[in-house]
Amino acid sequence: MTVIETEAPQRAATKKAPASREGGAWRRTPAWLYAVLLGGLFLVVVPFAWMLVSSLKPEAEVRAVPPTWWPETVTLENYDRLFTGLDFPTYFMNSAIVALAVTAGNMVFCSMLGYALAKLDFPGKKALFAIVLGTLMIPGVVTFVPLFVLTTKIGLSNTLIGMILPFLAGPFGVFLMRQFIQSLPDELIQAARIDGAGELRIFFSVILPLCGPALATLGILTFLTSWNNFLWPLVVAQTEDKYTLPVALALYAVGQNATQYGLLLAGSVVVVLPVLAVFLLLQRHIMQGIAMTGIK
Repeated sequence: MTVIETEAPQRAATKKAPASREGGAWRRTPAWLYAVLLGGLFLVVVPFAWMLVSSLKPEAEVRAVPPTWWPETVTLENYDRLFTGLDFPTYFMNSAIVALAVTAGNMVFCSMLGYALAKLDFPGKKALFAIVLGTLMIPGVVTFVPLFVLTTKIGLSNTLIGMILPFLAGPFGVFLMRQFIQSLPDELIQAARIDGAGELRIFFSVILPLCGPALATLGILTFLTSWNNFLWPLVVAQTEDKYTLPVALALYAVGQNATQYGLLLAGSVVVVLPVLAVFLLLQRHIMQGIAMTGIK
């Protein structure tokens, strides 16, 4: 009994040791680092807070000099004009369709090509991967005009498909998925092949279920880019029923004579909310995906 009684406090002290070390590491963190992080948080949050608060001000107060931080008169007039004065449901639906289709296409097609470059052996594999990396260094404006001419010639101008098709797969997504899939064990694929599974079944049944963090990272980055895309929908969409939210806000809130800042701020709040919601839902997977793919 004496041996057991003496060993129990020692085990308890051993279990408490990591916690004390962690507390010591926390106390050793310099104060200036917290100050820098708080300063960065302030710089990120303040513009969004200003946008939200100013969207609740009347137009005259938004233009007031000097500006006021808290609205003297809280009003929903800007949101009322946004939802009733514009064809908001159509613009929102167009943006949602384009962003979701582009995101789904990148998650499927980039994963397929990433799987082929990571786990399959075929002639020209290294050259193909080099081409993918090379396209990352080509600015989008270089291919903008040829892409528009091609879209017009095949009859996809002024269509949602014309906004979606050119962006269904991107080099960054291929690189991201290839790096992640390369870290998966080859034994899983070999076991599936021994069981008689084909490559498509291996991809959808074995590879994709393991790619959750990378797919979440690719999904939020692609959704953010497509949702906020302005220049390509502006050029492709030629009638109001094909406008996306950023295009509609730019055309109606920024007029020839004066900019309607209240309407523009209210629209910006509405545009930001879906992206913010998706990021908050997937942030744990995003951080894990970035860490596991080596992109720091």
